[in-house]
Amino acid sequence: MALHVPKAPGFAQMLKDGAKHYSGLEEAVFRNIQACKELAQTTRTAYGPNGMNKMVINHLEKLFVTNDAATILRELEVQHPAAKMIVMASHMQEQEVGDGTNFVLVFAGALLELAEELLRMGLSVSEVIEGYEMACKKALEILPDCVCSSAKSLRDENEATAVIRPAVMSKQYGNEDFLASLIAQACVSIFPESGNFNVDNVRVCKILGSGLNASSVLRGMVFKKEAEGDITSVKDAKIAVFSCPFDCMVTETKGTVLINNADELLNFSKGEESLMEAQVKAVAEAGANVVVTGGKVADMALHYANKYQLMVVRLNSKWDLRRLCKTVGAVALPRLTVPTPEEMGHCDTVYLTEVGDTQVVVFKHEKEDSAISTLVIRGSTDNMMDDIERAIDDAVNTFKVLIRDKRLLPGAGATEIELAKQIASYGESCPGLEQYAIKKFAEAFEALPRALAENSGVKGNELVSKLYAAHHEGNKNIGFDIETEGATVKDMLEAGILDPYLVKHWGIKLATNAAITVLRVDQIIMAKPAGGPKAPKQQGHWDKDGLDEEPDKFDSHY
Repeated sequence: MALHVPKAPGFAQMLKDGAKHYSGLEEAVFRNIQACKELAQTTRTAYGPNGMNKMVINHLEKLFVTNDAATILRELEVQHPAAKMIVMASHMQEQEVGDGTNFVLVFAGALLELAEELLRMGLSVSEVIEGYEMACKKALEILPDCVCSSAKSLRDENEATAVIRPAVMSKQYGNEDFLASLIAQACVSIFPESGNFNVDNVRVCKILGSGLNASSVLRGMVFKKEAEGDITSVKDAKIAVFSCPFDCMVTETKGTVLINNADELLNFSKGEESLMEAQVKAVAEAGANVVVTGGKVADMALHYANKYQLMVVRLNSKWDLRRLCKTVGAVALPRLTVPTPEEMGHCDTVYLTEVGDTQVVVFKHEKEDSAISTLVIRGSTDNMMDDIERAIDDAVNTFKVLIRDKRLLPGAGATEIELAKQIASYGESCPGLEQYAIKKFAEAFEALPRALAENSGVKGNELVSKLYAAHHEGNKNIGFDIETEGATVKDMLEAGILDPYLVKHWGIKLATNAAITVLRVDQIIMAKPAGGPKAPKQQGHWDKDGLDEEPDKFDSHY
């Protein structure tokens, strides 16, 4: 008879071998809170204009240097289940409003940290949760009263620049004026009358070299490609777009041709050539003078294209083809047929130019009615340009959010302190044990101005007390002044540091929900991971004969 090994008593005996089980406050709740606090600490130092950059090397050994919380989290691949919930909340914020991801992380981290204090004081989890829910509801009621102005007309470039500037500032401090005016030009030029603005219509083309101040904005599209043929610029272009290779038609079925003598061979190849010529000639006669193709360009086809003065551009990506069709108003044809006038696109100039030492093809619209605008970003390193691209992404999303809701709140910690002040006094009026949780919720708002202060090298307590003093006198718009030395405060409405209403609204909502979800967990049960035993790591280089040979010291290149 087999030897029966008794299992440890308790919950573990119901599960398979290798399963882990944690329960109770100490093991489950505090562990989860600890993981979320660590995550919030990481991104907290990246909050605000003076935020530090993080260097993240992902699993493909790609290097990111950024202070954009959404990017950091995307590349970190957080494994801890509770921390994942907070990451999801910040991803939801990214999808909903496109900015304020770090706000969600810092705020949720602060809520959990203070919840831990309450639980250690002896409150039950349900009382903390109830208090948080009441406070969140109250915060969202108070928020509309904090609104200090609204974006009047987003079709005005100066107005658009002013509202986009704070979003750019938090990522690219020092270059915000230059970048904000470029982005405002790009957004305003493609903002349709109907009012539905698509973020994808602002394209970014990054070209290495020069400096950021050499960047420019163009109506139309820019591709880092060379033109295929001899013709490098066309005015008043009529564009035929083919999603197939620019080559002679190959029959769909396989056929074998039996050739008996040299004449037949000559005729056969001549027939191919004349057919190709007829096709290219027909396209040229239809009025097209630019051909854009999604596949390879045959030499023969190129020869005839040059003969008939057609400019040929090859785009490998089908997304680029679709966007180009949208820009110039063309239809992508699946085979080399003659385009009708409706299927051809139109744009003012198509030309090949050199930016730095990179050849680019530009499809440019002179008039105001272009559907897509492109920011040509110049920079000294790839990492820097990637970071600028993220700043642009945030700014364009801010523009889109303001189309949905034009209200603006004072930034730089002004809104947070006002909410904290009002929620704390609301907590005083509540009977029952929830009042402790409500007061802690108010205290959690202080984490944001505090993070701004600490990242700027100012004492957090000093700033928070100064802000409270100003707000108790009734100045709702007083926030932290980053530009001067020490903990100084000033009116944010005059300084023009404003946040969109929806960013804060969703941020508070999502952060509270994430924190409550983490607190609700009281047991963690982890089954044994699937899959057999892991293969042992091979030492040394794969090309070595024996394992005992010295492994090569490889430097990884980024």
